[in-house]
Amino acid sequence: MIGASGLESLVCVPVLLPLLAAGVKLAIGGRLRGLQSLISVVTLGVSLAVSVVLMVAADTQGPLVTELGGWPAPIGITLVADRLSTLVLVVSSAVTLCVMVYSVANAYDDQEHDAPMAIFHPAFLVMVAGVADAFLTGDLFNLFVAFELLLSGSYVLLTFGGTEFRIRAGATYTLMALASSMLFLIALAVTYGATGTLSLAQLAERFATLPEQVQLLVELTLLLAFAIKAAIFPMSAWLPDSYPTAPAPATAVFAGLLTKVGVYSIIRLEALLFPVGPVSTLLMWVALATMVAGVLGAVAQTDMKRMLSFTLVSHIGYMVFGVALSTVAGLAGAVFYVVHHITVQTSLFLVAGMVERRTGTTSVTRLGGLMRATPLIAVLFFVPAMNLSGIPPMSGFLGKLMLVQAGLATGGWLPVTLVVAGLATSLLTLYAVAKTWGKAFWRTPQSEQVGRVLESEEATGEDPTVTTISLPAPLPLSVAALIVLGLSFTVLAGPLTALAERAAGELLAREPYMSAVLERPR
Repeated sequence: MIGASGLESLVCVPVLLPLLAAGVKLAIGGRLRGLQSLISVVTLGVSLAVSVVLMVAADTQGPLVTELGGWPAPIGITLVADRLSTLVLVVSSAVTLCVMVYSVANAYDDQEHDAPMAIFHPAFLVMVAGVADAFLTGDLFNLFVAFELLLSGSYVLLTFGGTEFRIRAGATYTLMALASSMLFLIALAVTYGATGTLSLAQLAERFATLPEQVQLLVELTLLLAFAIKAAIFPMSAWLPDSYPTAPAPATAVFAGLLTKVGVYSIIRLEALLFPVGPVSTLLMWVALATMVAGVLGAVAQTDMKRMLSFTLVSHIGYMVFGVALSTVAGLAGAVFYVVHHITVQTSLFLVAGMVERRTGTTSVTRLGGLMRATPLIAVLFFVPAMNLSGIPPMSGFLGKLMLVQAGLATGGWLPVTLVVAGLATSLLTLYAVAKTWGKAFWRTPQSEQVGRVLESEEATGEDPTVTTISLPAPLPLSVAALIVLGLSFTVLAGPLTALAERAAGELLAREPYMSAVLERPR
């Protein structure tokens, strides 16, 4: 068995290994594409394995801390692997691995002939490193650095190919990200000026000694910065216009992970630095508005990707609701829902990418008949769509049930109102995805192009006007793996719920985190 010190040395691997691999791949350039793909898959596979080891160790031994360069907090960069960070790190590593397999199988670089072909994989790995850094960081400034890593990698992915629509969407995304970063820097300046540190563990001690007005100013500024990144209403208007334009692998990982980094930051902020305060009521109102505005937008959409983008916004509201309750049960529900939503939302966007590759469109007004043409894609969309809607006994239902129980246990008219809104949002989500599935997969084709796809399934090969648009086998297999992962949360609901509750209890206790960082033997 590896000792604790050996395990602590592994904490930096999910951050440094993707960065190292990205540098190697940039050095290789456009040559040896098979080696490029192999490096990406192996790197993400090793990161996943290390993340699993860290999750088990953090659950059994307590938070693991590593100090890069040997400099202790608050001077050096501290990475902390506790129950929350390792749980989301494991799920994000599994998702990024599946998305990478999807992009390799999709021969993505070969389809974008006008794009710089050696850029996609390094940019993807840089983004993965930024996600891991955000989850593991032990200080606010390094969290800012993680966000900038995310921005640099995600902007390249969003604008990959250089089309007009992607450049325009990338500009919108970058402007919102820069605005968020500016707010974050302002909050960092105020925080450091008031406390003399940016270490999360030290801030947890020192914030309580500050005047209430200063605490409130810092909390609201940080929340606003994180809310933009999490696409919380009303700072969510940028998302439906940005994500659908990106390539399928990029869109999927954006939807599954990038907004969750903002949610994770809010969870860490509220539980560790501001466990009690007047902002909880504000967060409940924000959660309510996010649920309602997002799902109403989803119902009104006629494009599959835009519909999924609005459901993404809507379901962020569930996570914010759990955080706002400020209880172990509410926080555990939020953690469980984050884990569930990462896999489900990524799966749905990958399926939308397969639909677009197969038919050339994701507009449900033009689609139709895909159930007969591509029954596998129809099933791969249907299962996570039902999971997203919260159909029992899937993980979406279990996550919502945890939040409903936490809200009712808290009591009061506002939490109960949010419970009712959450149930209504689930029904409207079911309506939105069912309408999309019915129009895209069940009814007869609505365009000549989609009709040819149907005919190609029955063609004998003698008609030269019929073109079959095939899907490589690893493409649906990678999506199926993600869907199975999401369904496994139902099978493993007992252990996963218990782990989420232990993570929530550890967060609200604060002492395990603070002791691991500040009282670590030198």
